[in-house]
Amino acid sequence: MVSGVKGLLLRKTKIGHTGTLDPLASGLLVLLLGRATRLSRYVTNLDKAYTATARFGAVSDTLDAEGKITALDSPLPSEEAIRDALPAFTGDLLQVPPMASALKQGGVRLYDLHRRGISVQREPRIVKVRRLVLVDVDPAEQTATFEISCSSGTYVRSLVSDLALSLGSGAYLTALRRTSVGHLTVDDAQTPQDLENLHNHIIPSNRIIAHLPEVAVSEEIGRGRVCHGGRIGRSWVEGSYRVMCGDELLAVYRDYEDGGRAEVVLCAQ
Repeated sequence: MVSGVKGLLLRKTKIGHTGTLDPLASGLLVLLLGRATRLSRYVTNLDKAYTATARFGAVSDTLDAEGKITALDSPLPSEEAIRDALPAFTGDLLQVPPMASALKQGGVRLYDLHRRGISVQREPRIVKVRRLVLVDVDPAEQTATFEISCSSGTYVRSLVSDLALSLGSGAYLTALRRTSVGHLTVDDAQTPQDLENLHNHIIPSNRIIAHLPEVAVSEEIGRGRVCHGGRIGRSWVEGSYRVMCGDELLAVYRDYEDGGRAEVVLCAQ
């Protein structure tokens, strides 16, 4: 996607993504262009929402349909049993990243080790599942579909596998669709086929980080200083905040004892 969109831009325009999707996944991929690539840190760690479908009664060595599938002698658990198990997989969880993932260990991607048949110990990580809802069960296909809202870094494949294991079964992901990244939803997105008129679909930078608090400065006094990355008075806002002049996003700042300091400057003076 990055390569395809880059071909539609002026030469040397910067572009970057804010979090990959698994090969079988669909849905929202947030791309940042030009100066907005500097905002990646404020988007990458936002919560994500997914719709996920899992097939029960079988397991995969990659935890999804792209791996080696092994059938199990275990039927699809009842809808009631699945619903009863969901609260145990909501909230703060310790999750072991799958071998077929892009995480690095010893400077090597885990999926590269997996392809060579090597399995290594992975440290469990704390993730947060804010919402886990069963939305459909298909006994004929042995599948269950879930809606999930979770912290960045959560592996839905692992979540589904762990859930099935707790029910005395096994499962692997057959479909995954990312429906939102923080306040940005797939409804804002365009399909690759619709990107020929790319510039009609670019979302303003201010909307991309609309989750950050806003602090206004004046055109006469504050704009020039902010665009040079100069220090401003404390805003008494906790964490990073947007510095705005009218409708224009100038920069992202953070307060310190001696005033607000620039983290990212977007405007040019």
